[in-house]
Amino acid sequence: MSDDVILGIDGGGSKVLVALADRAGCVLLMSRGSGINPMDNPNWRRELDLALRPFLEREKPAAVAAALPAYGEVARLSEQQREAIEVSFPKAKLHILNDVDAAHLGAFAGKPGILILSGTGSMAWARNSAGVSARVGGWGDIIGDEGSSYWIGRAALSLVSQSLDGRAGPTALAKAMFEFLSLDSIDPVNALAGWVSDLKNPRAEIAALSVLVDRVARAGDGVARKLIDQAASELAKHMEAIAPHCDPGADWTYAGGTFASRALLSALERRIGHAAVSPKLPPIGGALLAAARLLDWPVDDGWITQIAATARTAAVHASEADLDNKERREHA
Repeated sequence: MSDDVILGIDGGGSKVLVALADRAGCVLLMSRGSGINPMDNPNWRRELDLALRPFLEREKPAAVAAALPAYGEVARLSEQQREAIEVSFPKAKLHILNDVDAAHLGAFAGKPGILILSGTGSMAWARNSAGVSARVGGWGDIIGDEGSSYWIGRAALSLVSQSLDGRAGPTALAKAMFEFLSLDSIDPVNALAGWVSDLKNPRAEIAALSVLVDRVARAGDGVARKLIDQAASELAKHMEAIAPHCDPGADWTYAGGTFASRALLSALERRIGHAAVSPKLPPIGGALLAAARLLDWPVDDGWITQIAATARTAAVHASEADLDNKERREHA
């Protein structure tokens, strides 16, 4: 075990990132794997073990911060998550926290503010000047997650079916979706319903359709643009509900893959009334910051800047490696 390296885990419904970093703020290694949300993925433990395997074969970190989806929300699942981390790192100092808590920690580098998250799911997390946290949303796809990638993808499927039936007007989403999914449009019910019935991880795979919605919206389709605006309205409700927890005019920022849509971010900023501040660290950086605090490392602005820079580079390499692994599995 080395006091000079720490490990951060950033789990989500669509992916998990694992990163090793040193005292100087350099991300030494990062890997990307499949989603590990125990609420909807019965194979989450296997996916977590696969993601951790390359790191268990290296020098053992002195501290590990695991930011896990649904942690602290369902007691039974949270206990299983804690047990998985403790078994993997029996000698390290551990901090297990909700993934959105870590995203907030990274985005504000531990300072107060409001984080709006929209990824596979959605949630708002706030921390006030007294260090007290609050959250709204995050109820899961059956109950809530409004404004999330899954919510957008699920709504897009419904809009396409309505358009094909004639229950709603035409939309470029229909043709684009069949092309995006490589489906035969001659028998649309059989093709699209068959695609849904064959999904191995429905929540993550339906969430991936949000990328298509953004693309079609940018091309000018009114139905897709309206859907992006509706998602922004739902996320603005999260902001309205949680804002009283912080001082008036508190800074806000964002996290999650849905915000790859600039249209969504712009629409949300209009509804909130002032622009978001840029996140200081990505969510994996928040996990690494939490791990560094376990060892009382002197975390200053220079360390934050270094983690942010090296995490960006490492994330690109991790994504490329993950894509290569998926292609090899598909052609095996």
